[in-house]
This record gives sequence, structure tokens and C-alpha cells, in this order.
Amino acid sequence: MTTDTLETPELMSAQKSTKDIYLPPARKKVTDGGKPHVVAREFSIYYGEFEAVKRVNAEIPSKYVTALIGPSGCGKSTFLRSINRMNDLIPTCHTTGALHFDNEDVYGKYTDEVLLRKKVGMVFQKPNPFPKSIFDNIAYGPRLHGINDRKKLMEIVERSLRKAALWDEVCDRLDKNALGLSGGQQQRLCVARTLAVEPEVLLLDEPTSALDPKATAKIEDLIQELRGSYTIMIVTHNMQQASRVSDYTMFFYEGVLVEHASTAQLFTNPKDSMTEDYITGRFS
Repeated sequence: MTTDTLETPELMSAQKSTKDIYLPPARKKVTDGGKPHVVAREFSIYYGEFEAVKRVNAEIPSKYVTALIGPSGCGKSTFLRSINRMNDLIPTCHTTGALHFDNEDVYGKYTDEVLLRKKVGMVFQKPNPFPKSIFDNIAYGPRLHGINDRKKLMEIVERSLRKAALWDEVCDRLDKNALGLSGGQQQRLCVARTLAVEPEVLLLDEPTSALDPKATAKIEDLIQELRGSYTIMIVTHNMQQASRVSDYTMFFYEGVLVEHASTAQLFTNPKDSMTEDYITGRFS
């Protein structure tokens, strides 16, 4: 089956088997990975009295890519944002159960949210560079954490932009406003800005939904380059994208984690009929 066939929405919705959607990608081997990095136990998230995420039990393996899929409003982005406590910005939001990162309670009484967000970086749906120079965008985080030496900052900026596969495109205009970059470049800049503070986990909330196919391909290539160095979690509505970039997949429906398995298993032999119905387009 060709890639063109896989990318045809009409054919996707008519599929009868998840095996017709999954295309095993070629991937580099991950070393020193697989240990649980983020662990949820009976973890629920509420907005007021509404239970948006319901008693999730899951272990996210380190240095692999985990995709979160499911219909709009199913709780996948809410769960993703809970890992670095972005939901704290919503006054009515509260949690029950346990969520641990590196064996530490994310919602513990003495948790340092600033340090947590340094270790667990996030890239949002729409690129959100600061209205500053490219250099200052990347240097912002390190400066916030006390690094002010220009030479050291330059090393961090170059390293981060190289990791984000953007250095060659912007190395001669680091003093230019980041808002002048294309949408795809801005999103890779946001990834570089996150990498500059040396996180352990990258949370990507639909990072390509606002991008064209060419820019999307570059972000997907970037995810594969970063795989093995970071634990990556990506929310996506694109089934082909989930199958291309992820090692594991979590399927949410109405706040419930219906199935969590290797992407190969979930896409070719799902245990729950609801998972198969969603992946094959029988409901959305």
C-alpha cells in the first residue's frame, strides 16, 4: 500500500481493518529506555464537579514516543497538560488519585512547579514565539534559570537550534524577529526554546494541526530525531501521524483511557472494539 493511499481521507473512513491504516515505520533503536517515566494511578481530573479524565492507570515509558488519540473533548489534552500542571491555571481544576514523574508526586504538597516545568516542557497547537529575536527566544529559559554569560547562551542557542533541525536555516539571522519565520519554522523554534532548558519530557499538543504538509513532515522527522533522547508524548487527531511517529498509543473516549498498548498492537490488533471503530473511522 502506498503513502498516497494512506493519506486519502475517503479511503481511511471506509477501512474495515486497522491493519490497513498502520504502516510500520523504520526507526532507530532506543537504548537505555523503557522504564516508567510518568505513572498514573486511579488519576482523575475535574473541572468543578465535571470529571474530564476518569481514573486513568498508565505507565509512560522513558525515551519513547507515546501518542494520545481520541475524539475532541475526550480528555487527552487535559491529561497531557496535567503532567506539567498547566491545568493549575484553571481555577476550578482539581485532581484525585496519583500522578508521578520520576517517582515524585506531581501534585505533592512540596512540588516545585517551576522546576517541574523545566523538566517537562510543552509545545502547543499553534506556534507561539515571543515577539523577540530568534536568539532571545531560545535564551529566555536559560536566562530565567540564572545563565547570563553571552558565550554560554550562544552555545545553548546553537545546540538547541541544531537539535530542532533549524540552525542551518536561521544561523545568519539570530538577531531577527522570530515572528518573521514561517509557521513551520516557528513551531521548530518553540521546540528549540523548550529544549534549551534541558527537559526530560516533551509534551506536544497537536503540534502540526496548524501547519501545511511540508512543515508537518519536518516536525515528524524532528520527533524521530529526538526519540531516544527524550520521553515524548503527542496529542494528535491524525491516525496516520500517530502510526508513523509513535511507539505506544493511548486511546481516550469520554475521559476514559480505553486502551493503551504498543502502536503496532493497537493499530493492527486492538483489544477493544471501540478502539477499532475509532481508528477505522466508524465514529469520530
